[in-house]
Amino acid sequence: MHTIFETDGPLAILTFNRPEARNAMTWEMYEALVDACDRVDRDAAVRVVILRGAGGKAFVAGTDIAQFQNFRDREDGLKYEERLDRVLDRLERVTKPTIAQVQGVAAGGGCAIALTCDLRVATPESTFGIPIARTLGNCLSAASHSRLVDVMGPGAVKDLLFTGRLVPAAEAHALGLVNRLVPAADIEHAVHALATEIASNAPLTLRATKEMIRRVMAKRRLAAGEDADLVEMCYTSSDFREGVTSFLAKRKPTWTGS
Repeated sequence: MHTIFETDGPLAILTFNRPEARNAMTWEMYEALVDACDRVDRDAAVRVVILRGAGGKAFVAGTDIAQFQNFRDREDGLKYEERLDRVLDRLERVTKPTIAQVQGVAAGGGCAIALTCDLRVATPESTFGIPIARTLGNCLSAASHSRLVDVMGPGAVKDLLFTGRLVPAAEAHALGLVNRLVPAADIEHAVHALATEIASNAPLTLRATKEMIRRVMAKRRLAAGEDADLVEMCYTSSDFREGVTSFLAKRKPTWTGS
């Protein structure tokens, strides 16, 4: 099983369980995340949701790049970003507070999942980033850009995406990506304690606070489709095909800007 869903009193825990691939996300794993959100919203006993990665070396290292090999035309890239947006939107709209428990790398889609959660608790060894400018040559959707800007501000987002670097946990904490930094040996206890503290509070206040902030942030987003030209430009490029091929071959890509 590449995902494990379990409950512990008022807490629901979803574990991304593919440690041999650093928990890289398949579409089945993304759909399991949507299903977990649905289950949580149907269960009044659940008050807080925890997302975590198995193995201790990665939260989620991104989307499984092998899934990009069959991309052929403009619709493939648009459909991928729309599909990912649907998953992240469902996570954003789950009515219970969400906590990302980050150990190791949270990259690409994994970084997007962590940043869509309400809170992030990480270890000092953790790293965050979306290194598409130096790996695949693709483009995030407007919604994903918006979430990044909401958390970090435009200057920090440009630094992150232009360089393609992975940000160390201490810097991520200073930027506001991480709410709390705790030693790896203590993270299970720290996240459980934080989740339990939140779960003891008034559930309607938690729900209203979360939804109120989501609505405020949503006012700043582009309408559906207003990002299509930029997404299409990247996903239909020779550079994107080169990025996927070189990533799977474990070599450095050669960019041409075409």
